[in-house]
Amino acid sequence: MARYLESKCKLCRRDGVKLFLKGDRCYSDKCAIEKRNYPPGEHGHARFSRRSGYRLQLREKQKLRRMYILLERQFRGYYDRAVKMKGVTGANLLKLLETRLDNMVFRMGFAPSRETSRQLVLHKHFAVNGKLVDRPSFQLRPGDRVSVREKSMNLLVIEEALKKYGSRGTVPYVTVDVTKREGVYVEEPTREMIPVPIEENVIVELYSK
Repeated sequence: MARYLESKCKLCRRDGVKLFLKGDRCYSDKCAIEKRNYPPGEHGHARFSRRSGYRLQLREKQKLRRMYILLERQFRGYYDRAVKMKGVTGANLLKLLETRLDNMVFRMGFAPSRETSRQLVLHKHFAVNGKLVDRPSFQLRPGDRVSVREKSMNLLVIEEALKKYGSRGTVPYVTVDVTKREGVYVEEPTREMIPVPIEENVIVELYSK
């Protein structure tokens, strides 16, 4: 699978918003957006006065795709599924991305970033409803319980992440028992509940052309 190997901070600077790709660093004054809030490169300081509709649509799509660490083909697959669902396509897309197992592990505070949570899932540190799941894209349903496996209870990265649970913000559609190392996906979120600074309607416009 293709991987992005350059500085992740450049992605945040390119999109002009925190994508929270570096864990704790994103919440500190070391964050690149706090230091250099302009695009990377020789002409990064230049501000373009003309912002076309297509450019805005593309930037929003890239922001959302990078935030959830997806390749273009994967992202398009989620969009196609969202179109077939009942309701608003943009909101459906966000719900599908939010209910991925790797994202829920991140939302429940078991990992400092989505990239770390994906690695933890791949290395078989989590179970869903008591059954081992090592597929980051596994889709959760309301009522599903995510727990750290017995052998991984004392894993340092999970312990350190849980110590800071709540300080990075929480979402109302999950509950977490830090002591038991488990969380529950309580209910399907509405668009207002999902803390993602994205104009999803312009992404729908981009793919609808």
